[in-house]
Amino acid sequence: MTMLHVPPSSRTRDGAIPPEVLASVETLLRWVGEDPAREGLIETPARVARAWKDYCQGYAEDPAVHLSRTFEEVGGYDEIVLLRDIPFQSHCEHHLAPITGKASIAYLPRDRVVGISKLARVLNGYARRLQVQERLTAEVAQCIWDNLRPHGVAVVIDAQHGCMTGRGVRTPGVVMITSRLLGCFLDDQRSRKEVLALMGY
Repeated sequence: MTMLHVPPSSRTRDGAIPPEVLASVETLLRWVGEDPAREGLIETPARVARAWKDYCQGYAEDPAVHLSRTFEEVGGYDEIVLLRDIPFQSHCEHHLAPITGKASIAYLPRDRVVGISKLARVLNGYARRLQVQERLTAEVAQCIWDNLRPHGVAVVIDAQHGCMTGRGVRTPGVVMITSRLLGCFLDDQRSRKEVLALMGY
């Protein structure tokens, strides 16, 4: 029976890493032909465990919390609010491969706005979960729609997927684009053209 090596650094801020998590990484290393006892790999199971805890920290938060504080004093401003080209990283739920890209998020406020950094926090709250790009796009848009109640919401994401660039078809440089439009950006053609043009699409 192989004894599980638990390195002294296998602790997180929340306590010890469960032994079964460390064992699963060791099993994967053996399966691909490596020796987990090799000097360069001794700390790898603990490092991988801590990395995945960080990659998936979105499960520990409710992105809607970031939209709870709003501002009504905007000097009569009633045009589009847009945060463009927000970088993000996520992981594909099918292969656990990286998804890296950028998102543009816009809304047309009704009577209140939110701090611009909060839009990026909403994106990261959903991105730091196992994802598919289509769902990520829809979740971000719906969260803003439900919590800010604006006239319209538009979210466009373009990203590269490690499951395509590093394995399988191996096509680096291919970008996938997804969009979700709600409210006036969906129903009104002029508003839709305006917001997409501001986003650069």
